[in-house]
Amino acid sequence: MSLLKKLAGETAIYGTSSILSRLLHYVILTPYFTRVFMQGEYGVVSDMYTWAALLLVLFTYRLETAFFRFGSRDEDMERSFSTASISLLASTVVLTLLFIWCAQPIADWLKYPQHPEYVIWFAFIIAFDALAAIPFARLRLENRPIRFAVIKTLNIVINIFFIFLFLEVWPWLLNHGWNVLESFYRPENRITYVFISNCLASGTVLLLLSPLYFRLRLRLDSELWSRMIIYAAPLVIVGVAGVINQLIGIPMLKELASADLAYNKRMMGIYSAASKLAVLMNLFTQAFNYAAEPFFFKNADRPDKDKVYAQVGQAFALVGSIVFLGIMLYLDIVQYFIGRDFREGLGVVPLLLLAYLFLGLYYNFSIWYKLADRTMIGGYIALGGSVITIALNVWLIPRYGYYGPGWAALACYLFMAGASYWTGQKYYPIHYPVGRMATYILLAVGFYGFSEMLKGVMSGSILVSLLANTALLLGYLAILFFLEWKKAKRILRIGK
Repeated sequence: MSLLKKLAGETAIYGTSSILSRLLHYVILTPYFTRVFMQGEYGVVSDMYTWAALLLVLFTYRLETAFFRFGSRDEDMERSFSTASISLLASTVVLTLLFIWCAQPIADWLKYPQHPEYVIWFAFIIAFDALAAIPFARLRLENRPIRFAVIKTLNIVINIFFIFLFLEVWPWLLNHGWNVLESFYRPENRITYVFISNCLASGTVLLLLSPLYFRLRLRLDSELWSRMIIYAAPLVIVGVAGVINQLIGIPMLKELASADLAYNKRMMGIYSAASKLAVLMNLFTQAFNYAAEPFFFKNADRPDKDKVYAQVGQAFALVGSIVFLGIMLYLDIVQYFIGRDFREGLGVVPLLLLAYLFLGLYYNFSIWYKLADRTMIGGYIALGGSVITIALNVWLIPRYGYYGPGWAALACYLFMAGASYWTGQKYYPIHYPVGRMATYILLAVGFYGFSEMLKGVMSGSILVSLLANTALLLGYLAILFFLEWKKAKRILRIGK
């Protein structure tokens, strides 16, 4: 089997778990939340998960990537696993206790002074997810994507189960005479029960991964730990910057959209719901990153690695452009996955789709600094992206509302992809076919633009619009087939 076929297979498995779990969230929870929650309530949920994503980077301090680096090269994988796990266990306990102790001041700062319990529940959620990071990384490094996929899928299934238990089943039971629930269940605390459900799901996942901890040797190699920390420290900057670049628009809407906090919360909810419609591109990018990171490390010593990496980047650009065009041409159908009150934000979807596409290209182009142990350069690039993100949000949000984060995300990832490519050509040259990759993307944007022009001259019938867009999608695929069908055969044979 060729290397690219193997990568595609593992991407499909990781993608199945990511897509299935996110699809369950997308198909079940997003329509549900955007119909049972008001815009402001949904904005609060999105805001809390933004801060959780940022804190998870700090809790793990990117030791899972350091484990990839040292666990894949050291003969003794157990030594790397033990060192990383003991470090995370100790730091997670300390940080969790600190957040619980400071719950009220943190809630005040977040402008939720009546709900310090939000902070407490998220302290446990982040702790459980942080402790699961190294075991999940080991499953990926050991090429065990099936177990990885099953546990990831169970996470969201359990989460959905408890959400419906707390928000639908128990209120129904209360209304039908189960008064015993009144002693501990408060139906008005719907947002809190969303967080409790996540905590129970994350705790279950950690329990399923615990056998890996039970095999842990209580051995912390101080010399290896120092090397892992030095390697991972710049990646913490990259990780924090990544969260800022992808999610900071939500809390910044809360602060900058207007002087009315209730209005700002509604803007958060609308933007967050619209971003869910770009989820397929995000899932494709995430699935690729899950599979590609260990793939790149394991094949770093191959004599033809540069050619393989270049072909991987080209394949990503091709598939990503298809995903972009497919979602945009069928947005008239996709929009119904969110509630009517949230659909006013559909205009930001193409910006986010392109942003996530360039994020995936950044993952491709940025692998060089991890392979070359120049992670500090990655930190500088990520910081540059954060400066662009924050500056554009500050400038655009007061003027254009939730369109501001969309434009900021696109500008940020375009810069990061370009900067990673340019620095990579200087320090670790890989000859990506950037002309072809740009052609795929520009053609997809052009076909989308043409479909928007057709809307202005065709009738308002959704059926006519869908037929025309289907013809456009088939035309785009035909052009790609004409351009690449011969080369595709060669790509699939690389690395045999």
